[in-house]
Amino acid sequence: MREYIGYIRVSTVKQGTKGVSLQEQRDAILRFAERNQFEITVWLEEMETAAKQGRPIFNQALKLLRSGKAQGIILHKLDRGARNLKDWAAIAELSDSGIEVHFVTESLDLQSRGGRLSADIQAVVATDYIRNLREETRKGFYGRLKQGLYPLRAPVGYLDQGKAKAKIIDPVMGPLVRKAFELYGSARFNFGTLGEELHRLGLRNRNGGRVTKNGLSTLLNNSFYFGLIQIHKTGETFVGIHEPLIGKTVFDRVRGVLTGKTNTHSQRHIFQFRRMLSCNTCHYSLIGERQKSHVYYRCHSKLCPTTSVREEAVGAQVEQLFKRIRFNEKEKEYFKARIKKLRETWTTRQEEETRSLTLRLGQIKDRLNRLTDAYLDQTLDKTMFEERKKSLLLDQKSVEESLTNLTRNKGSGPDQLEKFLELAGSVWMSHQMAFPEEKREMVNIFTSNRQVDGKKVDLKPSIPFREIANRVQTDHCGPHQDIPRTWDRILDHLAQLNTLGQLPDLSVLSGFQNKDTSQEISLKE
Repeated sequence: MREYIGYIRVSTVKQGTKGVSLQEQRDAILRFAERNQFEITVWLEEMETAAKQGRPIFNQALKLLRSGKAQGIILHKLDRGARNLKDWAAIAELSDSGIEVHFVTESLDLQSRGGRLSADIQAVVATDYIRNLREETRKGFYGRLKQGLYPLRAPVGYLDQGKAKAKIIDPVMGPLVRKAFELYGSARFNFGTLGEELHRLGLRNRNGGRVTKNGLSTLLNNSFYFGLIQIHKTGETFVGIHEPLIGKTVFDRVRGVLTGKTNTHSQRHIFQFRRMLSCNTCHYSLIGERQKSHVYYRCHSKLCPTTSVREEAVGAQVEQLFKRIRFNEKEKEYFKARIKKLRETWTTRQEEETRSLTLRLGQIKDRLNRLTDAYLDQTLDKTMFEERKKSLLLDQKSVEESLTNLTRNKGSGPDQLEKFLELAGSVWMSHQMAFPEEKREMVNIFTSNRQVDGKKVDLKPSIPFREIANRVQTDHCGPHQDIPRTWDRILDHLAQLNTLGQLPDLSVLSGFQNKDTSQEISLKE
């Protein structure tokens, strides 16, 4: 008996594992082989669309045939072997070299002119069919995206609900994914320690195993979690209608940690300001070293001038900054009186801010429409269109988040502002009694852009505290800091941030308020 290869194929893994197509093809090929007294010595199965070129199992069949290890190949139908013209050309080449190619359901003699012509026509028809199918699939795919639906498998933390339905938050994994963003955004974890902590808490990947470092990187860079759908292959961005798992503010904070991260290895030594200071020249993180009973933070870039500072010097700068944030008695009394007045006008303030944000949101949507028109008129290429569209969608998510915070904090603003000022004013005292990790968190909250130039430490207050810390420097109209105009500017700035829900969480300070009542700083009557 003559020896042949039996080749069977389905387009998807699901068809191969749950369907009956493979078995039906195998049975038909066996019956065909028995009728023609062919012996099938090799069975090759593939779960891959024929629209793709370079299918590995199909290529293996071609290699076996060219090496003379089989006399021919038997396929169920012509389109099982080729729905693209390149693979059909490879099959025709086999036939031209004397290798037999048989199709169970089609009487095609590739050795005759008429048979080859008929087969060529069927191959072209099959190619056109798959091309049209691909186009229709693409239309459906982008149709879902434009509706705000994600037509692919839900990422970890979400659950699929079926076709034409938005993903929903997984009640088990969703909170753990949110925790992953919060922990990494604290800048206290690298991928190794974060993976260990999340595994301990119960976060698992789709296979039930531990989330790898690559998996954590993918998760923390995925804008789907705050409401935007990005197709990385094409660089396109769409607004999702699914419920966001985190806010854009949290995502931006995580992105800041990710882009500023230069060392992902586990820390041998726990230094107070590890990965918190950067070189003013190269902007890389300074590395902590212990030398002669002192801790130094040095820049290891060879091209940079010598940059090295002792930990005590950094600590002294932190102390000076926190002292500048303290409020004296006259300031506390003034803030208390102003907050009392704010309670009377808070609703009006919120209404004005809502109108302003709504107007801004309308402007962004109008710009998106004009941008789309420019793209359709071919005055913008696709790359520029997608870049500008992504930027506008990010702005849109920020404004929408601010509107959400505005609604959520309706009526409670003055109380929150009062508590915030009370905690912020006590930061120096709280820092004295805090544990090392609590001190690190305070430094992260109250400072930004912590740079070292030579031996000079430059700590910039973060935005909510900039007006407070710099009130001496920004007041040019008098020799003293305790003037109402400066205080009004500080309070108005903080009130606006509070209205938008952009004040940082100072809960780390709340535990120190009752430790020393003689030093407690309060704005309450």
